[in-house]
Amino acid sequence: MKTTVISDGSDLARRISRRLGARHVRYAVREFPDGESKITLRGKISGRIIVVKSAYPPVDTGLLHALSLIARAREESSEVIAVVPYMGYARQDREFLSGEIVTMRVLGRLFRGAGASRVVVVDIHSTAGLRLFPIRTTNVTAIPDLARHVKKMRLKDPLVVSPDRGGEGRAKKFAAELGTGYVALEKKRDRSTGRVQIRTRSTDVSERDIVLVDDMISTGGSIVKAAQFLKRHGCRRVYVACTHALLVGDAKKSIAEAGVAGIISANTVPGRTPVDVSGAIAEAVRP
Repeated sequence: MKTTVISDGSDLARRISRRLGARHVRYAVREFPDGESKITLRGKISGRIIVVKSAYPPVDTGLLHALSLIARAREESSEVIAVVPYMGYARQDREFLSGEIVTMRVLGRLFRGAGASRVVVVDIHSTAGLRLFPIRTTNVTAIPDLARHVKKMRLKDPLVVSPDRGGEGRAKKFAAELGTGYVALEKKRDRSTGRVQIRTRSTDVSERDIVLVDDMISTGGSIVKAAQFLKRHGCRRVYVACTHALLVGDAKKSIAEAGVAGIISANTVPGRTPVDVSGAIAEAVRP
């Protein structure tokens, strides 16, 4: 069965299309003064359809576009795969405080209702959220591609560091790809204010290049605190490797001012210095 890829023409989607030998149909968006979107496909769609739409900011708009495209694709095909490289709301996978809505459960129902047969994401913040989806899901990792890029940088005695204990598994995998060690810092976040603090722990990083590894960077608060902590402990250079470089507001400036030498990220979000993850995604969606 032939495959059609629908996208807004992003670099990632074009690369996925080429790897699959698929027809690539772009869509255009007209935004009305009240913020409403009108989506128009620029070609005919048929066969097995893959909708590629990352939900980077504005997240709600990106998700509505994805759901609208899925619904249209379903009218033409019995198999519609939603590729959402960056999945917004992934942090809302449980009720942390009384009364909070578990939005990932809502999204799962919306994707199924729109007609998606399957959802593919890249390094989602919480895989627990995917278990709330009533359809098949796949979480692809960008770690091997990011690690290959870092390996070419020829760092001095590199150490992989996770800014918190929750990312220890990610740091361990990254370190294994690099053939080096790893450590996870102790991070404390206030659930009400979002304020982050790094707890002091014995960490020997003196004269070593550091690779801070995370799944996503939004405001950069955790990365800034971690970089400052590591610098105080005498490390050499600090680099950040993440899958999703959202870099909201002044995040990039704040991270640089904290002493970070560079940010290495995947092309799940357009306009960054990308490491291509189209190969991993294409393998995940091959028939």
